[in-house]
Amino acid sequence: MKRKWLAALLALTMTAGLLAGCGDSGNAGSTNTTATDTPAAEADTQEESGGGNSEEAEAPAEGEAAVGEVDVNEDGTVNNPEAVQVDENKLVFWSLFSGGDGGFMDDIIADYNSKGPSKEVQSIMLVWGDYYTKLQTAVAAGKGPDIGVSHVSKLPELVDQGVVEPIDSYLEQLGFDMSSVYASNSIDSVTFDGQIYAIPLDTHAEILYYNTDILERAGVALNADGQLDINSWDEFKAVMDQCKAVLEDGETVLSITNQGDDPYRIWWATYFQMGGTPLVNDDGTEVTLDMEIAKKAAEILKSLYEEGYVMEGIDDHQQLFQSGKAAFATCGTWATGAFEKTDNLKFGAQAWPKMFDNDSCWADSHTMILPVNPDRTEEESLAAVEFLIGASGDGGAIWAGSGQIPSNMSVLESKAYLDMPYRSSYKSALQTAVLPSKNPHFYAMKDGIIENLNTYWINVADLDTAIQGVYDELESNLD
Repeated sequence: MKRKWLAALLALTMTAGLLAGCGDSGNAGSTNTTATDTPAAEADTQEESGGGNSEEAEAPAEGEAAVGEVDVNEDGTVNNPEAVQVDENKLVFWSLFSGGDGGFMDDIIADYNSKGPSKEVQSIMLVWGDYYTKLQTAVAAGKGPDIGVSHVSKLPELVDQGVVEPIDSYLEQLGFDMSSVYASNSIDSVTFDGQIYAIPLDTHAEILYYNTDILERAGVALNADGQLDINSWDEFKAVMDQCKAVLEDGETVLSITNQGDDPYRIWWATYFQMGGTPLVNDDGTEVTLDMEIAKKAAEILKSLYEEGYVMEGIDDHQQLFQSGKAAFATCGTWATGAFEKTDNLKFGAQAWPKMFDNDSCWADSHTMILPVNPDRTEEESLAAVEFLIGASGDGGAIWAGSGQIPSNMSVLESKAYLDMPYRSSYKSALQTAVLPSKNPHFYAMKDGIIENLNTYWINVADLDTAIQGVYDELESNLD
C-alpha cells in the first residue's frame, strides 16, 4: 500500500523534538492532563474550540522533565500537547473527545487505571479541529503518542500514510478474537490488506431530537414508543408546521446551523434516502455521484431555511436545543449524554426518519488506534492494545452513557445498555447508517463537499454551481 507522508505539509509544521509519546515521569494519580475538567453535560459540541488561554504548567515533581507553558482553552483542550508533563510510567493517549462525550472517556480511563493494568493511561485532550494535523505531524517527527483515536472515515488516510500500526500480532498474543466481539462490517472497516489497524469503539449517527414540551404545546402526538410517526417529507413538514404555529419569541422549529457539518450530514442522509449512488467508486478512480439527486437533496435542505423552519444566526445548535428553545434538533448521538444531564429539558430521540425511498442516515465511527512511535517498546505496545480492547469492552458500557452506539456486541446486547433511556430509540441507526467508502482521500473530499454546499446554503452560489463544485472536488481527489 502507498505511504504518502504529505511531505510538504509536514516539513512546514515539524520542529525538532516536537511532541511527546511515552514521556517523563509524573503524577501517578492523574488520568487527564488538561488544565480544566469539563463535565460531559457542559461540553456541548464536538466543534473546534475558540481561542486559548495560556497557563503555566505545574512545577515538575522529582524525576519529571521541565516543560514550557501549556496553552489551554476554556473547554480544557490543549493547543500544544508537547508542553504537557507526561509520566514515563504511563501510556500517553491523545484524545479528540472535546464534546459532550469527553467526560465519559475520562471515566473509562479512570476505571481502567483503577484495575491495576500492566500500564496505566494518561490522557491529553486536543482541540478537535487540530487533532489529526497534530497527530500526523507528531508521528512524522517520531514523537507520536502511544494511543490515539480515529474516525473510521479518516482511518484509510492514516493507514495509507503509515501513521498507525497493524495490531494483529498483539491481538494474537492477548488471545483476542475480533470475530467473537464485533460485527463483520465493523471488523472490515478497520482491516486493510488483510491486517487489522484499529479496535472499533462505536457508531455515531446524526439523529432527530425533539422537545416534548413544545410538541405537547403544538398538539403533536407521540406513538406508544414515545417516538414520532414520520414516514415522508410531507409528514415531517406537517409536524413542523404544527410546532411553528405555537412558537414563542426566541424559539425555532429546527435547530441546525446555517452551514458546516450538520447541514452536510442531513444532505447526506437525504441524498441516500432518495436513492443516491456512492460518491466515488470503491477503487477511488471514478466519480459516481448522481448529480440530479444531489441537487434535489440540496434543495430539500435549503427549503428548511427559506420556509422559516430555522431561525437565522444559529451558531451553536446543540446549545440552543439544550436551552429548550427548539422543537427539533439534528445532532449526533454524542449529544444524548449532555442533553439528559440538562435540568428541565424534556426531550426524546430517534433515528433519522424515513422521508423518501429508504431510511438511510449519516454516520461515522470512532476507532482506537496504535500510532507509530519508535520510542515505544514492544511491552508498551502490547499494553496499549490491552487498553484499546478494554476501552471498547468494559469501557463500552461507560461509553454508552455518552449516547454513542457501542461497537462491542456484548455491550450492545446487554440489559444494562438496553435499559438505558433513549439509546434503544435510535439503535436502529446501526442498520440504516451509510458510511463513506474506505478512501484515503475522503477527508479532503468531505471538506470540499461542505465548502461547496455552504455556498448554496448562504446564497453565494446557485444550485448548479454548488453541485458542480462538489463533483469537481470529488474528481480532484481521485487516485
